[in-house]
Amino acid sequence: MPTTEAAARARLVFTLFDADGNGFLEPADFELMARRTVEALPAAGEEAGQTLRAAFLRYADTLVAELDTDGDGRISPQEFSAVVLDPGRFDAAADEFARALAAMGDPDGDGFVVRTDFVALMTAIGFERPNIQALFDAFGPVDGDRIPVDVWAEGIRDYYSPDKAGIAGDHLLPGAAS
Repeated sequence: MPTTEAAARARLVFTLFDADGNGFLEPADFELMARRTVEALPAAGEEAGQTLRAAFLRYADTLVAELDTDGDGRISPQEFSAVVLDPGRFDAAADEFARALAAMGDPDGDGFVVRTDFVALMTAIGFERPNIQALFDAFGPVDGDRIPVDVWAEGIRDYYSPDKAGIAGDHLLPGAAS
């Protein structure tokens, strides 16, 4: 049974991924989200951008293949709620996305993401700045106000876990940073 927090996380991410705001997730939403995110951190380079773009699109393809119960090529909020109920169907796509997004935030390849890059990427996705700052702080920044890439990638994977509550990602929920 998904936790209340997991259900709230799923609702929030649906809203953010619905980049055109039409109430459905479609491949074009993921293309738009990928473009915005890649453009937010040009210092990450073309290869990191292509990897992230591919991860976004593969995630979209996986969602449509797994969740599009009515065959219309898009995902409704009701269809998307299945992510919370059975995330095992998305482990590979979610893991690829987590690794690609976290790596995008490490343009110098030192294994760390600095706060400014983290904020730029998370803002491009659509999260609120106070929540982004609270999340970064929850990850326990180290020397130079940075977090390990692996910590962020694990935090992304946790975000999609239906049985988890009280995780760092819960700081992204509306009202959590206030």
